[in-house]
Amino acid sequence: MAEARNVLGHTLETCCTSPMTGFYRDGKCNTGAGDMGAHVVCAQMTEEFLVFTKAQGNDLSTPMPMYDFPGLKPGDRWCLCASRWKQALDDGMAPPVVLSATHASALEYVSLSELKQYAVDAESSAE
Repeated sequence: MAEARNVLGHTLETCCTSPMTGFYRDGKCNTGAGDMGAHVVCAQMTEEFLVFTKAQGNDLSTPMPMYDFPGLKPGDRWCLCASRWKQALDDGMAPPVVLSATHASALEYVSLSELKQYAVDAESSAE
């Protein structure tokens, strides 16, 4: 399997390991055939986005121990569904993104220029 690429054309970097994110729970926004939601946008949570996504029926802030999910808080990084990030963008609630850790397939949903408007990557730290 070829090495995953980010939206900038480089090797996909780690989004977050605490909490462990990614469709495959490997810390990266990798995707594959089973990932129907395309969890490929590495986003940094904001209070506004967490409230927004909960209102859409996807509660990311409440811990769910049975799924080993700690619940997210502002500042945490998480691999979001590309379509959810696009919906948040359209509604003025898009959280910041980490371009170096956002999978290239996100470009099937949003443009690089849209993602760059929300980039937090000067530091590009993985944790």
